[in-house]
Amino acid sequence: MFKNHPKGLLAAALANMGERFGFYTMMAILSLFLMAKFGLTGGEAGLIYSIFYFSIYVLAFVGGLIADKTKNFKGTILVGLILMAIGYFLIAIPTGTPVPADKFIFFLTMTCLGLFVIAFGNGLFKGNLQALVGQMYDNPKYSQMRDSGFQWFYMFINVGAIFAPLAAVGVRNWWVTSHGFQYNPDLPALCHQHLGGTLQGEALVRYQELAVNAGAKGTDLTVFAHDYLNVFATGFHYAFAVAIFAMAISLVIYLANKKKFPNPADKNKAVGVAEGEMSVAEVRQRLYALFAVFAVVIFFWFSFHQNGLTLTFFARDYTDLSQIRLNLGFTTLEGAELFQSMNPFFVVFLTPVIMAFFGWLRAKGKEPSTPKKIAIGMLIAAIAYVVMAIGSMGLPAFTSVQAQGGLNDLQRITPFLLIGTYFILTVAELFISPLGISFVSKVAPPKYQGMMQGLWLCATAVGNQLLFIGAILYEHIPIWATWTVFVVACLISMSVMLFMLRWLEKVAK
Repeated sequence: MFKNHPKGLLAAALANMGERFGFYTMMAILSLFLMAKFGLTGGEAGLIYSIFYFSIYVLAFVGGLIADKTKNFKGTILVGLILMAIGYFLIAIPTGTPVPADKFIFFLTMTCLGLFVIAFGNGLFKGNLQALVGQMYDNPKYSQMRDSGFQWFYMFINVGAIFAPLAAVGVRNWWVTSHGFQYNPDLPALCHQHLGGTLQGEALVRYQELAVNAGAKGTDLTVFAHDYLNVFATGFHYAFAVAIFAMAISLVIYLANKKKFPNPADKNKAVGVAEGEMSVAEVRQRLYALFAVFAVVIFFWFSFHQNGLTLTFFARDYTDLSQIRLNLGFTTLEGAELFQSMNPFFVVFLTPVIMAFFGWLRAKGKEPSTPKKIAIGMLIAAIAYVVMAIGSMGLPAFTSVQAQGGLNDLQRITPFLLIGTYFILTVAELFISPLGISFVSKVAPPKYQGMMQGLWLCATAVGNQLLFIGAILYEHIPIWATWTVFVVACLISMSVMLFMLRWLEKVAK
């Protein structure tokens, strides 16, 4: 598997598994946690969610600047690992739910502080580790395997991401059932509405029915709302704590293999002559090409990273979750968050297939250039949302679902719609994300490696900052129309990429 690759590749991928585990824990449960904990609407939770993901990626630029300035990539990465563990600890501390009005701002601020610490630690870690991997392939011995190396790296780190949502859901549901309640995705919102005095009509009747089924004792549904929300949110807190253990494992792996990673300071001395031969004009052209690609992929990430927001909301509100319920004895795996395992699972499953396909094309002299692969990936992403739009035709609007207190299982649709969509989106991701990282490491001038990897993540950050728009659309327009917006965004990305294709291919040679 890693026969023709540098020794440090496997160590880097293993070290990154902890970060991926924490990342997918956050992706799976963050928006639903904010809504259950603080009673936020989808739009409000989506705004915090998008700011968090913006911060995760934009701070990678800061991390790249720090590493480039100090030439201490390894030390910067180490500090990032430690900060992420601290951040997870801060949001794992259980506090009472529902949050009293006089403490609402304080607890929400503390949660946001924990998220910022995670984001800053990730900024020090993520881009710089990718830069180290890129530097391994600057060695002529491995240079032809660069795209392949980044695809293996991308696949391997997603192994941990497969299990993060499963662990998060398992811990949350175990905590709920151990306190005599049953998991129900509709109950947290209904509990908040009941306590706020806004529950009436069909929604009130459904709340009473679900409360009894979930384990309400007696007729005081106000007491039940307090108890259920407290147990439900505490389960989320403990789910976040799982990521701390993964970060500790990642830290041990990184420290044990630190010597296998290249030293950028030594590399700079070795390439000093070659760097001096690179004209100012060539450096400028390379930077322009990178900036152009960064601008284009914003639209893709705005669409792709909806998996933690609108796609998760769709799983909660419209999907029959009982069809994917798994009873493990000590806990039950059931919840909208489980779909977050689909993407990393398909990354691991599909990466060897995609690589074999590219290898076959390479042997026949027909392998597309990296920029063309990225454009194709954007088309594939558009197809995924076309599938969602067609599958959502005829479904009631979110406001209608909310008014009746949620859909029953007979009114919900098969989970295979989302599973199929995640399959297609993952194919698109494998055409874009690892190859985009590879493109940056190939085109970026040596002295700007860390900074350019950081700017690649900055482009992702801008796309992530726009994510909340999807959450707002989800709550206010027909569901099929929401997915259509993402189809258009992906097609815009593809069209612009194809327009620049010859120029980008020329710069990348």
